[in-house]
Amino acid sequence: MSSQHQGGPVAVCDVRLEHLTTDLVGLEAYARALLVLRMGSTVVGQAWVEVNQGRVPVARIRELVQRSGWSIWQHMLDEALPPTVLPSATVVVCTRDRPDDMRRCLPGLARLAEAGYEVLVVDNNPSSEATAQLVAQYPLIRYLCEPLPGLDRARNRGLLSARGEIVAFTDDDAVVDDGWLEALLRNFADPMVALVTGITMPLELETPAQIWFEQAHGFQRGFERRTFELATINPLSSGQMGAGVNMAIRRQALRTIGLFDEALDGGSASLSGGDQEFFFRVLRRGYRVVYEPGALVWHRHRRDWPSLRRTLYGYGVGLYAWWTRALLVEREWQTLIVGVRWFRQWHLRNLVRALLRRPGVMPLDLAWAEFQGVFHGPGAYLRARQLDQRTAQILQGSGSNECLDTLV
Repeated sequence: MSSQHQGGPVAVCDVRLEHLTTDLVGLEAYARALLVLRMGSTVVGQAWVEVNQGRVPVARIRELVQRSGWSIWQHMLDEALPPTVLPSATVVVCTRDRPDDMRRCLPGLARLAEAGYEVLVVDNNPSSEATAQLVAQYPLIRYLCEPLPGLDRARNRGLLSARGEIVAFTDDDAVVDDGWLEALLRNFADPMVALVTGITMPLELETPAQIWFEQAHGFQRGFERRTFELATINPLSSGQMGAGVNMAIRRQALRTIGLFDEALDGGSASLSGGDQEFFFRVLRRGYRVVYEPGALVWHRHRRDWPSLRRTLYGYGVGLYAWWTRALLVEREWQTLIVGVRWFRQWHLRNLVRALLRRPGVMPLDLAWAEFQGVFHGPGAYLRARQLDQRTAQILQGSGSNECLDTLV
């Protein structure tokens, strides 16, 4: 695995601290490295370091570890806890026309299927049979085709088709680490935990777009296990709790929480936001969310700059789209204050700093893309919601509409 910034690609190194005895070598193609520091299966920290003559000295890594504080010892104690009885689980990966990514994703899922877990691949509005043919090579993995476009529609298809008590999701452009699923499942012993998210690290950092995304955005939310509930976090800040690339949901809680809003996320006019809006509802319905850094997936960030720009635009659209839903559907009036404050402190500030060419700020084209997305978000959600309602009426009339009655 590997990546960069302005100085070329950056190596991504998975460093197991309990087995660390020698220098990291074989890095001649890189001037820098991102060290993902692990104790057992748990990510306990990260470090961006210089690579000299193709190696990172073990002494340098030990120095970084010594400065990292007590969290490593806490993780060692957590790893030593006796095993608990885990609930049954289904793993769902939603995909659309990415057979190359799926080819990298499926081996890890196949190992889970071999261990007895149900694994579903939901192919969303595919343009070819490529993914179906690929999944057919894995007889223990079940293939489902969701003909209507939309990531949240595919997620819901997975939820309604799953048999496990817990439904874990990852993306087609991600690779699950060994121990990922069990780390998620261990947190459901508390019946009030309806959602667990994990840590997501970059699979590679080979291009400027990938490096910039990881340094400025990224998907990891720190290296400490955290529990969120309504009393401790504003649910409108649900992005602090994780991302849909690495999450697990208690199926029974869906009767209270509801399914994903199909007017949000990829494949809809809203472009993103479906996971964050769902996290918001989990808290609003009185459940807890756990962030578990022991549950690791590796994500392939967008490699080229135009794709990154589209992603940032989509984030701007999706954020204000789901906040529009929170205001109109959930009657969360605080959304007005939070939306204005975040626009001023993040989007407007980033754009002004980019225009002034302050050092280390977001490039102007990216800041502008996200800024534009903000203004398109509310209208995008209203259009997507109207289309979704028309689609639901058609499905209901044809007798093909599925509902939460299938959840037991």
